[in-house]
Amino acid sequence: MDTNYLENNYLTLVGKVTGEKKFSHEIYGERFYIFNLSIPRLSGNADIIPITVSERLITENMLEEGKKLLVKGQFRSYNSYENKKNKLILTVFAKDLKELENKEEENEIAKKDTITNEVVLIGYICKKPIYRQTPFGREIADLLLAVIRAYNKSDYIPSIAWGRNARFCQNLEVGTRVKVIGRVQSRTYEKKFEDGTQETRVAYEVSIGSLEVIEENETEKHEEEVTNNQEAV
Repeated sequence: MDTNYLENNYLTLVGKVTGEKKFSHEIYGERFYIFNLSIPRLSGNADIIPITVSERLITENMLEEGKKLLVKGQFRSYNSYENKKNKLILTVFAKDLKELENKEEENEIAKKDTITNEVVLIGYICKKPIYRQTPFGREIADLLLAVIRAYNKSDYIPSIAWGRNARFCQNLEVGTRVKVIGRVQSRTYEKKFEDGTQETRVAYEVSIGSLEVIEENETEKHEEEVTNNQEAV
């Protein structure tokens, strides 16, 4: 895989395994599993993030309940066809997994300034940002980023900006290329149906901490680099 794609989408998570791992899929004899990682917030709550990992990265008992892990990888999306509708599924694709077995290892990570939940994305705004204010006056903007992946694929990542970033985002046009740094978060909400029933669901998204527009000349340079790399393969 060309390293440019890794630079477009990378994250670091530190948390505890919660629940049991489940079989996801198999490709060319390589089996993949999904498990949930609980990552504490400063507020005392926790984000429960689904992680997809190859069997080749895990050792025996590594994914047992309560194990503390360092995960490095990418935030990815794929479409699932359910009930005659396409549904966007989001997951962290692990490229490296390490079990933190003792306090010394945790302290070593802290010394290196490793953040427990950070994601960096470089992508294109593919829907007009939706700006709104809460009843208490808090400014929020919803963005959908298309992040290029190898083999002519893209990940579509829902993101939320706050405050002055939200105000800034409301004027961004579709196709604008941006770099965002934030954290992966989980959020529960109530889905209401036409018959009056409702269902509790979980959404996954990036809560944006900083946002930078990448100018057109930088975009052209990046696209030229990608093209050259693809032609060299």
